Amino acid sequence: MEKNLHKCSLLHHKENNAISFCQECKIYMCNKCEKHHSELFLSHHQYNFDKEKNDINEIFTGLCKEKNHPNELRYFCKTHNQLCCSECITKIKGLDFGQHSDCTVCTIHEIENEKKSKLNENIKYLEGLSINLKESINELKLIFEKVEKNKEEVKIDIQKFFTKLRNKINEREDELLIDVDKKFNELYLNEETIKEIEDLPNMIQISIEKGKLLNSNKDINLISLINDCLNIEQNINEINKRNLNLKEFKLIEYKIEFILNEKESNFFEKKKNLEKYIKVHIPKL
Repeated sequence: MEKNLHKCSLLHHKENNAISFCQECKIYMCNKCEKHHSELFLSHHQYNFDKEKNDINEIFTGLCKEKNHPNELRYFCKTHNQLCCSECITKIKGLDFGQHSDCTVCTIHEIENEKKSKLNENIKYLEGLSINLKESINELKLIFEKVEKNKEEVKIDIQKFFTKLRNKINEREDELLIDVDKKFNELYLNEETIKEIEDLPNMIQISIEKGKLLNSNKDINLISLINDCLNIEQNINEINKRNLNLKEFKLIEYKIEFILNEKESNFFEKKKNLEKYIKVHIPKL
């Protein structure tokens, strides 16, 4: 994670670490400057750096992030669905400009109504998605509980089986028990999967609240509006991707089995090398 190493833009405070950024003034401010600036310019959009998650890349400055493009994001590339500056759309021979010179580009004012309209659609879509997602997560938890119970039952079966064997194969019994846990942990469906998907309702709710706030705020900076709209669209893509994985998990029959057929069992009684004849079987996803 890139730490915030920006200093205050005021010459007399250049040794002070910046704690905020003003989008209109395009300046970084220390705690002294930030206090005066907020009192003088109430309508300016200031971004305060999060003390716990101090990543400068998460602060939207309204400036282009391309190398050597310190310009305002006044254009929108429809081809790549992103904001860009004048140098992004200008092809100059010998210079590293024009990444979007061959794309379909318009001004941010031309895309305003389209993005606002899309924002309303996205809010409704997220509200509908939120209703079904919690139920799907609960169903997935039940599946996980069944798999967990099945795993424990398999371990018990292994333990019962090996109690009937000679003492010299106790070591092999322990190896198989460890193998069950190992194979179980290799499944795509595990506790981390549950935790990851369980965060989706919060992600949806935050996006809904952010979208409603944007929709009701008529004085919001246009560049910030479009950037926030893009963030919501990216959230939807991520949510859809995870939700697709969730649906796939629900369709899979998770069952761990301890398999020892009659032929192997008879052969097992005569052989000292058991490794080739006793296996823990887990179906592939």
